[in-house]
Amino acid sequence: MLMALTRDVSARIVECELTHLAREPVDVQRARLQHAAYEQTLRELGVHVKRVDDGEDFPDSVFIEDTAVVVDEVAIITWPGAATRRGETDAVAAALGKYRPLVRLTEPATLDGGDVLCVGKRVWVGRSARTNAEGIGQLSAALKPFGYKVESLDIRGCLHLKSAVTAIGDSVVLINPAWVDRQAFAGMEFIDVHPEEAMAANALLVGQTVLFPRHFPRTAERLERRGVKLVRVACDELAKAEGALTCCSLLFHADGVTAAG
Repeated sequence: MLMALTRDVSARIVECELTHLAREPVDVQRARLQHAAYEQTLRELGVHVKRVDDGEDFPDSVFIEDTAVVVDEVAIITWPGAATRRGETDAVAAALGKYRPLVRLTEPATLDGGDVLCVGKRVWVGRSARTNAEGIGQLSAALKPFGYKVESLDIRGCLHLKSAVTAIGDSVVLINPAWVDRQAFAGMEFIDVHPEEAMAANALLVGQTVLFPRHFPRTAERLERRGVKLVRVACDELAKAEGALTCCSLLFHADGVTAAG
């Protein structure tokens, strides 16, 4: 059974962490409606959606991806790079502990799940303002016994690695080459975002379907021309908080076969 852990949009999202965007008003009700529609889209694709409680006090808690890295054999509970987010992890750990053994990263490591891209046994981790060398090292040590190869790489101009590149198939990535170098992804097929849609590289692969932001139509057209099966979803309100589609769920199979990405 494919599962997604999610969290509701906190009323405090107006206090969210921002790194690359100027602060602008977030319509909390509109964000909640869009997030609920995202969850419903997952259900329509056969995903069992389970909301994790106790996130209201944390402005960024809807971006649950940053709190854990889930693979077939284990769930790694992160130590987020933003100090305001570290209280988010306990409730997520409790939820994941029903499905996976847990490993917790410890200080001085910092790591956000949004900096981690998994495709099979290959794991890329972005060195960012939220993820440091110690975090990458501890993640690598946790995954090594299970045969995963962890590669670190630099990103530029964006918050997380998955702002710059995501997997949209077993060997296909959607990429903004201005923010991350292609060389790290040798052997993969590349689809570039439209040059006028720099933030369009974040897409969510669910089975054979790709969830994609409705507000990036030119990149969507590129993907559809390449034969990618898309479901376009509205997510522009959470984008004001530097959120994107992968940020809003932790996808994994309850039986130990994780979703790509």
